[in-house]
Amino acid sequence: MAEKYNGFIFDKDEQGIVTITMDMDGPVNSMNAQFRAALKETADRLEEEPGLTGVVFASAKSTFFAGGDLIELSNVPEGMEEQQYRMIEDDVKAHFRRIEKLPVPVVAAINGAALGGGLEICLICNYRIALNRPEVQLGLPEVTLGLLPGGGGMVRTIHMLGLEKALPLALQGTRMAAAKACDLGLVDALVDEPVELIAAAKAYIQANPQSWAQPWDRIDHHIPGGDIANPEIQQLLMAASTRVLQETRGLLPAPQRIISVATEIVTVDFETAQHIETRGLTNLIMTPHAKNIITAMFFQMNAIKSGKYRPRDITKSKVARVGVVGAGRLGQAIAYISAVNGVEVVLQASSLAEAESARLASVANIDPALAKGLKTEADKTKLVELILPLSEGQPFIDCDLVIDTNAEAITLKTKAAAVLASPSDSTAINVVNSSTLPLAQLAEARGLSEEVIGINFLPLLGNTPVVEIICGQNTPEKTIAKVYDFVKQIRKTPIVVNDSPGFFIDRVLSSYLDEGARLLTEGTQPILIEEMAKAFGMTDGPLAYQDEVGQEFTRNLAAAEQALGLSAWVSDNSISKAVSERMVTDYSRGGRHLGGGFYDYPEQGEKQLWPQLGELFFTPQLSMAEQDIKDRLLFRLVIEALKCLQEGVLRSVGEGNIASLLAIGAPHWTGGFLQFVNTYGLEKFILRCDQLATLFGDRFKTPEIVLEKLKAGASFID
Repeated sequence: MAEKYNGFIFDKDEQGIVTITMDMDGPVNSMNAQFRAALKETADRLEEEPGLTGVVFASAKSTFFAGGDLIELSNVPEGMEEQQYRMIEDDVKAHFRRIEKLPVPVVAAINGAALGGGLEICLICNYRIALNRPEVQLGLPEVTLGLLPGGGGMVRTIHMLGLEKALPLALQGTRMAAAKACDLGLVDALVDEPVELIAAAKAYIQANPQSWAQPWDRIDHHIPGGDIANPEIQQLLMAASTRVLQETRGLLPAPQRIISVATEIVTVDFETAQHIETRGLTNLIMTPHAKNIITAMFFQMNAIKSGKYRPRDITKSKVARVGVVGAGRLGQAIAYISAVNGVEVVLQASSLAEAESARLASVANIDPALAKGLKTEADKTKLVELILPLSEGQPFIDCDLVIDTNAEAITLKTKAAAVLASPSDSTAINVVNSSTLPLAQLAEARGLSEEVIGINFLPLLGNTPVVEIICGQNTPEKTIAKVYDFVKQIRKTPIVVNDSPGFFIDRVLSSYLDEGARLLTEGTQPILIEEMAKAFGMTDGPLAYQDEVGQEFTRNLAAAEQALGLSAWVSDNSISKAVSERMVTDYSRGGRHLGGGFYDYPEQGEKQLWPQLGELFFTPQLSMAEQDIKDRLLFRLVIEALKCLQEGVLRSVGEGNIASLLAIGAPHWTGGFLQFVNTYGLEKFILRCDQLATLFGDRFKTPEIVLEKLKAGASFID
């Protein structure tokens, strides 16, 4: 007779095999207080169960087990590290050891994702059987949240697979399919149908009644590949430590702690290693880095994925056919990403021949994946069939959306920019693509209604996972929802913003470029500007970013803004515009895609700063503290993000953090530019803003929204 307690179902069959089916409160099973109570009771019952011949761990959820309770982990108060350590040791790991020491075989029947703590449950079992389906993924992704596997995951994988195979699992946080996990040795057998899982698990127990001792509990056990005494293991650890330091610049403690813990695991006995692993996890839980990353990359990203910021009470939709006006690089990119995700595309150019050429160029984006064997010729043929060429003057038929990708041109002064090149169905939603210029003026120039909506595919930043959706004053909610659903349909992350010059992403990025230009014109060494930006975690320095955007583009944008009567943005980016003008006019250096800008780009080798740049701007007498350079660049970004929130350009904190991380390249440890303020401390942030404003100008004055939050005793959360 099955019996349920604390979310676990205990069911013993006539052969003495007990099946523990995890069916906890809520949509998933996770390591929370309910789990800890159920785990203890399970260990107690199994140790006393008469006639026990085996145990099967299964799940009643679509996922096997979701891992640690991140709400609980991210809210551990300061000063509670020791209590957290004892809880993991006494309430989780001690009971794991009791279960894996049972004198009967224990088998995991893995029906869904088993990540983090889910995989750690599987590892205490003697045998693991997984459903061979795409939704079944296994891995230890804790590092992606600023943590390390602390429920025995590191210790057991190293003792099971050896350091060479196990260390990448923890360092990279890779999620793998069941078949790959089987090849690696994390899974022992696969089944094709869900109904086969429990039967296969029980069959293994009956066929192998004595297979209950874990490898690490046997007298003759040795870590595969050797322990710390092996020179090859020593070299592996040294190489991994050097690589991690280069990749993280010492800004992310989790990867470094993982290597430290791994080193001790191959140095000490199994039980001692368990304690060291727990200490490593509890130390990381208390860091601001982990809190920041968990807040942004788990809670706020999940909020976006779940549609929290999508207009409510509007039925979800799918786009069957999208029209794309303009067959340049952006039009081709939109056509490709749409077709790859099964959306039919009508790609329009000035002539049918040009549209056909653009179609072939768009489809060619699949060639790298084709060369790697990730795609087939059949996939390419399907894309060709999905993208339909159309010449100017012909109507778009049966399109749900029509996206105008025409350039944001200086001719907007006379409102002579191209309108949608041909009529479309009255039911189609017209969408204007813009990277910086305000939607209202672009819509007026193109003769579109005041209900228009904008979209920014961020062409200047490369293939980013984020797409900005720009709302005008009169954009209907149903239109926002339609475009939001389309962005998700093509597997991009939608960020909804209100109309304003630069919107959110380009506006914040432009402040970074401007501060870099200011440092340059003040005489700071170009190499020092770039290195200080990287030192606090930016992917690249502001001068390199400006080259990607292009000095020519910045110069033309300034002219277009003047033509539209936008003499300045909300923030002052005059220095970057002046420097770009000088670089193009005086030195013919318009950016990376025009032969070079602040950097030279040799055909062979890495980019290098243009040698004359230092001669033009560097002042030997200038001396500025490195921390001031770093803070000028970082705080300029953060202050601009705060202003966007204050002015209503940004609609939510979560979207601001995700956009700053995934599109602008905010340092991972910050959790996004808005989350950064929370853990930096509002009072400390205000003090540093005051210092920077006194030294370098009013652009560093604390935004009013920070003062308001401090007065209200609040922080920047949704």
